[in-house]
Amino acid sequence: MLPSTFNQDGSASPGQHLTCFIIDGRVAIDAGSLGMAATPEHREHVRDVVLTHAHLDHIAGLPLFIDDLFSFLKEPIRIHAAPSVIEVLERDVFNWDVYPRFSELTNENGPVIEYAPFPISSEFSAGHLSIRAVGVNHKVPSVGFIVSDGRSKVAITGDTAEMDIFWNEIAKEEGLSALLVECAFPNEMADLAQVSHHLTPERLAGELEKIGDIDCPVYCVNIKPMFRETVIRQLAELPGRQPQILEVGRVYDL
Repeated sequence: MLPSTFNQDGSASPGQHLTCFIIDGRVAIDAGSLGMAATPEHREHVRDVVLTHAHLDHIAGLPLFIDDLFSFLKEPIRIHAAPSVIEVLERDVFNWDVYPRFSELTNENGPVIEYAPFPISSEFSAGHLSIRAVGVNHKVPSVGFIVSDGRSKVAITGDTAEMDIFWNEIAKEEGLSALLVECAFPNEMADLAQVSHHLTPERLAGELEKIGDIDCPVYCVNIKPMFRETVIRQLAELPGRQPQILEVGRVYDL
């Protein structure tokens, strides 16, 4: 998980305003902080970006990432997203008013971006990964992913409130290596969580009951920085399965 929030001295903090995960140094899941926090190695190797939805905290770094690499790209950045998300990007971001429409631009090697739309509930390839998109319950059209490299398999909810379809799909999966699940707000902000389609620790506990005894670590992500310590404390107080907190900048070998 790339950093996106900073301490007073400019160093990366454990908080998370923006969302971006890098898998195997080659594929980005969401692009919230991709343009700001990608390492030189990421800039050299990441050419596939897979989006859960079009909210700003998940796409903010995408234009900057493409802009930085524009002159150097020997192959296009492939943006994997649902058709509705691609429509938002073209209409509201890459529209010449907010940022250049990179889909109309080339460098000396050819196109700089390529859209790769996927329908919900489909399986597709992104780089070396096989990914299945599953619908989740968020304020805008959104998906979670089941991601496999043939050796390990990780499920990522993206932003969501209570749901069933995603968990039903997870329950069918064998050999799940890890589950990344959102938990944005503390319990006392349940009303805000409900209207914005996010989870609290208490609601997350109810969701985890839906996957039964699946034996894999559960990592919480998308904790709002203003409420981080409260959410972490409330997660630690949950009975039963104890989620861990996914750490910014740490490499997880699954």
